[in-house]
Amino acid sequence: MLQSLYVKNLALIDETEVTFGGGLNILTGETGAGKSIIIGSINLALGAKADKEMIRSGAEYALVELVFTVEDPAQVRAIRDMELSLEEGQLILQRKIMENRSQCKVCGETVTARQLRQLSEILIDIHGQHEHQSLLKEAKQLEILDAYAGSGLSEKKKRLCEAYRQYREKCRELSENETDEETRKRECSLAEFECREIEEAALVPGEDEEVERAYQRMSNARKIEEAAVGAHALCGYENSGAGSVIARALREIRSVSAYDETLKEYEKQLLDIDSLLNDYNRGMAEYLSGLEFDAGLFERTETRLNLINRLKSKYGNTVEEILDYRERALETIEKYEDYDAYRAALEKETAALKKKAVALSEEISARRKKNAGALSEKMRKALADLNFEQAVFEIQVEAEEERLSENGYDRVRFLISTNPGEPVKELSQVASGGELSRIMLALKTVLADKDEIETLIFDEIDTGISGRTAWKVSEKMGILGRGHQLICITHLPQIAAMADTHFVIEKQVEDNRSITRIRELGQEESVEELARMLGGDAITESALKNAGEMKELAEAYPQYAGELGWK
Repeated sequence: MLQSLYVKNLALIDETEVTFGGGLNILTGETGAGKSIIIGSINLALGAKADKEMIRSGAEYALVELVFTVEDPAQVRAIRDMELSLEEGQLILQRKIMENRSQCKVCGETVTARQLRQLSEILIDIHGQHEHQSLLKEAKQLEILDAYAGSGLSEKKKRLCEAYRQYREKCRELSENETDEETRKRECSLAEFECREIEEAALVPGEDEEVERAYQRMSNARKIEEAAVGAHALCGYENSGAGSVIARALREIRSVSAYDETLKEYEKQLLDIDSLLNDYNRGMAEYLSGLEFDAGLFERTETRLNLINRLKSKYGNTVEEILDYRERALETIEKYEDYDAYRAALEKETAALKKKAVALSEEISARRKKNAGALSEKMRKALADLNFEQAVFEIQVEAEEERLSENGYDRVRFLISTNPGEPVKELSQVASGGELSRIMLALKTVLADKDEIETLIFDEIDTGISGRTAWKVSEKMGILGRGHQLICITHLPQIAAMADTHFVIEKQVEDNRSITRIRELGQEESVEELARMLGGDAITESALKNAGEMKELAEAYPQYAGELGWK
């Protein structure tokens, strides 16, 4: 559940905090007061695109913070699967928008906007002003039907998705290997040449690095020799080298160490140094004795290195990659030497994978058809509750194998007739904007029991409705609010009257600047706001009386009043 919203320096909002309740939360206010900013701020905190223009004039940054309480085990698991943690059952989402960047955090841990969007799919369902238009798209209708079908269908779709991916890969392989005989001969000949060239090189894994080191050593042999001779002389026992100096120092200390125990320790240290120098000089002498430049060896090393580098330029960046290329060349030779058998085997594999995908699609289609009937029946009842009393609603599922995809091969269409005696037609041919809003609400209501998302936001779902229909919509939202938290922006008093918690959004002028504020209304204030919605700016006694009656009627709604248990 969305517990609270905190907004600072966003558009017309300087600073505000809203604590939402359970059940139906209603937000009302005059046109232009800033209702869209509230929904926009929630969207921002959930990873929507941020723009520096959103920052309130004169401010350095804008900040939005959402606090959710999460108790549903499935939601908790999903959040933990994202490697995010809860703080005492709470999830705190924060979005800070600055001039050149935005900063996203979850419970103090920095995350990406993409992760916020993933969280939004777990925590909240936002139904925008124009979302109902998506109902006209067959892809959306398919998505809704599958959502109703639940986890059983979801598992089959995962299997289908993998089978279809494998099938498409084989189709691509078939297409890429559809060549004429002349091309096959040419490619086979090239593969044979490449394979032979690599084999003749007799490469050994890791050889390239070893040969490179040897080449560098021999290329710099003179420098190496001069430096090594100099270092040996400086540390030797001749011509005042370090060894001879240490030997003299050791003799001096040894001559007097018997008179002072402290000098014994220094004598020991000098002995250690002398021993190390002896070891060093012996090792360096051996190194110098073997340091002979072999012109023939250098030429052979250089030739080998050039060969390896030439093969690298053609077949890979390392010896291992070159050898892998050879294996692929051998596969190409094998494939083209018996191309008919290879092609037949590939076609057989492709056909088998398609058969598997089609079989899974058939199972999915059967489940969709079964659920289409159940959903259609529930939708007819839900639509009747929304003043579509004689509406006919059908879901058509047509299996078309040529449409095979990762979603199966079904074409799903929502059909409706809102007038008695008229045949069912596609939504785009029948439904108006207001009717689509009601149809979407009906779907939300039907799907609510299967939806793990607790919080639903409706941004002006009341578009294009009024009167009795508005009451029907308010009743339906009341029912939906029994098991879900609803946050609804509305212009209709009939819907606002059903509120468990009522907020008003107001635009004020302070210090010659416009500021949007939001505050929770008490019972009397809520009635006054309903009166304003009924009668405009001038709140008359008549409007107040009507508003009071409207509130009483909403509270007396037998299927709703007193049953929520939120407060």
